[in-house]
Amino acid sequence: MNLKRLLITTLLVASQIAMVFPVSAEEMGQGNGVDSSTVTQQPANNGNSTNTTDVNQPGDTPVDQGTNEGATGETVPGDSQDGTGTGDESLPPTSPVTPPADQGTQNQSYSGQLILMVNSKKMYQDGKEYLAGYPMEVKDGVSYISIRAIVERAGFQLSFDNTTKETIIKRGNDELRFKLNTTSYKVNGVTQTMRGKSYSAKNNFMVPLTAITKALNITYSYDSVGKRVIVNLNTLPYASFTIGNKEVVAGETQVQYVTNASSPIGLPIVNEEWIGRQDMFMTPGDYTVTYRVQDTSGQWSNPYTLTIHVSKPHTPPVANFTTDKDTYKMGEMITYTDLSTDEVGITERVWENKQLAFFTPGQMTIRLKVVNKFGLYSTVEKTITITNETLYTRDEFNKLFMPVGEKYTFDGTQVPSWERLKYAFTSEAVTLIRSNSPETVYSKGILYKEAAIGNTRFMIHHANATGKSVKMYVIATNNNGETTRLTQSNLGFGGPSNYATAAGKASVQRYYESMQTGNKYKDTWFAPGESKIILNELSATSMKQGDVISLFADLYSDHTLNYTVIMVDQDQDPFKTLPYLSALEPDIHNRGTYMEANRNIEVTDLIGNTPSRLLIGDNSSDPFLVGADGIKGDYRLNAGNFGVLYRIKLYRVAPNTLISFNPRGGAYMGAVMVNGDIVGLANVGGLSAPNDNGVLFRTGEREQTVDLIFTAAPGSNLSVNLLFQQMPEKKSE
Repeated sequence: MNLKRLLITTLLVASQIAMVFPVSAEEMGQGNGVDSSTVTQQPANNGNSTNTTDVNQPGDTPVDQGTNEGATGETVPGDSQDGTGTGDESLPPTSPVTPPADQGTQNQSYSGQLILMVNSKKMYQDGKEYLAGYPMEVKDGVSYISIRAIVERAGFQLSFDNTTKETIIKRGNDELRFKLNTTSYKVNGVTQTMRGKSYSAKNNFMVPLTAITKALNITYSYDSVGKRVIVNLNTLPYASFTIGNKEVVAGETQVQYVTNASSPIGLPIVNEEWIGRQDMFMTPGDYTVTYRVQDTSGQWSNPYTLTIHVSKPHTPPVANFTTDKDTYKMGEMITYTDLSTDEVGITERVWENKQLAFFTPGQMTIRLKVVNKFGLYSTVEKTITITNETLYTRDEFNKLFMPVGEKYTFDGTQVPSWERLKYAFTSEAVTLIRSNSPETVYSKGILYKEAAIGNTRFMIHHANATGKSVKMYVIATNNNGETTRLTQSNLGFGGPSNYATAAGKASVQRYYESMQTGNKYKDTWFAPGESKIILNELSATSMKQGDVISLFADLYSDHTLNYTVIMVDQDQDPFKTLPYLSALEPDIHNRGTYMEANRNIEVTDLIGNTPSRLLIGDNSSDPFLVGADGIKGDYRLNAGNFGVLYRIKLYRVAPNTLISFNPRGGAYMGAVMVNGDIVGLANVGGLSAPNDNGVLFRTGEREQTVDLIFTAAPGSNLSVNLLFQQMPEKKSE
């Protein structure tokens, strides 16, 4: 019994294999025979074949010339319609099929092409006629080809998997797997659908022609007059190259040739040839360079040519400047005019000993170094004479001429003795959500949680100390039973930066810029129960270890929204991660929710005739906001009033008054908006307490009203003074 079962099984396996590799399907070459090793190296599509001119296909629309539509399977003979069109192409033609007339001409015209005669066993390749085991035929509007016929002519590898019962076609790194009586097949492991079902005809495995051409990116065309399909089987290797240099300069650039060479059937590239290649071109001009490669079958690729533009050698910039005079008094303003030039543009200027004025007599040498984008540079210097005569003292000069946004040093120890301006302030109903503790974050988690309605301001300032890259998010959730609108009016984001003061200054400056331009305005709607990420600038960039971010934003919601500030790994989904996060413990810094976070200060008295100051963030004339920790509920005091927006209106500032900024609590980097203009503190670097003074504004010859907007920059120190003092009288030179 077991012997009988074994015999039956053996017969079934043999029958299946015979269907795939039928003995009767051996194609016969007419004329000269073709060596099988040569057949496996026949050209496959190299992406540069063209279609024939007469391409009206049976049951289909014409092929668009010059395209690869044949490779997509959308314009296959008989595939796009159900056997209709120009007659019944599913039946053999009644008149004899006309083969190519002249075989010598055929070899020249169709080199690298396989011609399949419709409803015939005949095939033509390189001037030779071959016979398939079964005719190419059209069934239900789909053109079918014997697998073995096209495989042997194209030089592909053919095998059979007894385990999966699949017939396998391989070309280079591509693999196709077919099964009998199915409409699907696998292309490099991915299942795809064929236009028709595979079948067996007289022991020939028949599949849609387009299943093979599409998968292997083989182009073809249909000759409706000759009733033939012309398949491009060019297997020439492909070669190309690029130049890795952004610019090639004569006598300077070592040219980087970046090559790309491959064989469509996976043959190794064994040789290459260059024409016109030079590692360094010594003369400017346009040079033609050609590249081609050879594979192990001996075939050469088509030449690939580039024209390389070689520029003339770069010259260094020319440094040059003048001063308005050669001789100056001490304390006299010096005007510098930079006359430096360069053919491509100067990227850096480095001044040495450039002073607005000198306060000691003698010869003073000023130097200027200019650098262009190629790193070439030149230097120039000029010596001027400073006489023994004094026009202004250093203090007088700074008060009169130090540019707005610049700083100067003075005796800051005298400031506490100046008169303190008396002022009253009013508050506005703005909820401040301050997320600033733990300022340095050592693990992912929830940094802050709060619910708010109406006008709301966020101040967020944190440093990443988790040891890995992270992202921060603010998630807003609508727990109401109706849709909620959230309006964002102003936003400023700074960082990521290694310096807390730099991130804080940038956030304040950009916050003011959004007030000027309105470019951060947007509305977001929340459906009931919906959560969304807001303040997207915060999470747009990952924070590396040691990075600091700062953010200010003004929002308004018409219903209560719940806000959660989190820090998670950069690749984690914030919504999926949030349920597993715990609230982090605060450190010595401040987090909390505070009401009435806008302060309006008005000074109606005349100021500036005598030295005076307006002190901010001192908890005396400017008391700190009292609030609570949104996570713990604990009492909180907003030391320094960070996040509070001050609108200061000085109704009467005396003529010739200097308004300046003097930090008292420590280092300070930030900005103030003065009469609508943003003034950096300072334009370069920051200010140190108590002896640095940043110039904000000077009044003219008449009394003026001055408006200032200020919020303390994260990372800096409070308190600060706004100073008001008379400038000295200007003198004639």
